[in-house]
Amino acid sequence: MKVEIKVPAVGESITEATIAEWMKKDGDFVNKNDVLLSLETDKATVEIVAEHAGKLTIDSKAGTVVKIGANIGSIDTEAKGTAASPTPTTEAPPPPPSSAPSQTNEILSPAVRRVVTENNLDPANIQGTGKDGRITKFDAENATAKQSATPVASPTPPPATQNIGEDIVRRVPMTTIRKRIAQRLVEAQHTAAILTTFNEVDMTSVMAAREKYKERFKEKHGVGLGFMGFFVKASIEALKAFPAVNASIEGEELLYKENYHIGVAVGTPRGLVVPVIRNADHLSLAGVELAIRDFAVKAKDGKISPNDMSGGTFTISNGGVYGSLLSTPILNPPQSGILGMHKIQDRVMVIDKKMEVRPMMYLALSYDHRIIDGKEAVSFLIRIKECLEDPSRILLEI
Repeated sequence: MKVEIKVPAVGESITEATIAEWMKKDGDFVNKNDVLLSLETDKATVEIVAEHAGKLTIDSKAGTVVKIGANIGSIDTEAKGTAASPTPTTEAPPPPPSSAPSQTNEILSPAVRRVVTENNLDPANIQGTGKDGRITKFDAENATAKQSATPVASPTPPPATQNIGEDIVRRVPMTTIRKRIAQRLVEAQHTAAILTTFNEVDMTSVMAAREKYKERFKEKHGVGLGFMGFFVKASIEALKAFPAVNASIEGEELLYKENYHIGVAVGTPRGLVVPVIRNADHLSLAGVELAIRDFAVKAKDGKISPNDMSGGTFTISNGGVYGSLLSTPILNPPQSGILGMHKIQDRVMVIDKKMEVRPMMYLALSYDHRIIDGKEAVSFLIRIKECLEDPSRILLEI
């Protein structure tokens, strides 16, 4: 009996995916639960496993964009055989001894294997930072960058007729996630009336609290005390005070969300992803920091799933980690607001008619003016500023 291999539903609002790589070849015998292929969606990479043992037939090649539910191959369950494996030679010499453990292609993840293969990397020369020393995609891409930056001696001199003035262009197909990012950014600009309002916050109190309690906090909760936790909790207080910022438009109706699912933008080698901390209002500051840490690890290892990034009601983006002093973040549809954090920089401020040097951060709130009035947007940002300049407000919810 032939069992069709269909593209599964891989997340809310995702209608298509790209076949990134087949791990098995056409005609191979596969066992149940063998990884057959990896799908790249606009949000994550997903591995598809065999639900039955049998002979594999591939109908759609790697690189093909396929719709959710489409048939991309089949498994003949009546075929007999064993899983494909390298054919041993009768007098194969033993492998050379090595002092360092190496990771063969068989135990690399699909995303890592693709980077290693495309760039002719030797896994034995890559230092793995994943669990049990496994090589992550981030490790492989770092190795690629180092390889490109290292000059390679060549015994053959360049041709005497080299055309120095010729333009050199390298064409690289856009990944599914990059295409989706581009599409959503344009969609946001065309469908929402986006405005941005700015303010600044004195980070003295937050920085003092971090300095005073960071060691005890980490000792008790097993996670560092970062800035993002304070911003998430401050944003929730502001969203409670100004519900329109937590709302969205659907047709001719306004949907006021009574849950606080906060998206936290995370940069990865594949592009920006926004995992969502669900019901963040029910989490302690430590709970928020733990959730952020877990997402950061998953993003680094390429393990962020579509469900991790679905259902957000408000987003926080931190351009400050890249050194940005001021920016205008773009909405993450269908959300109506996004908060932009920026670099903390010492500036001279007038405090009680005296000049003092304070650690200041510019804040930006981009919002959909169809839902949120200017007064609400400014008041929302001021509420965040108040909570950060006096963190006890967060605890007291005032």
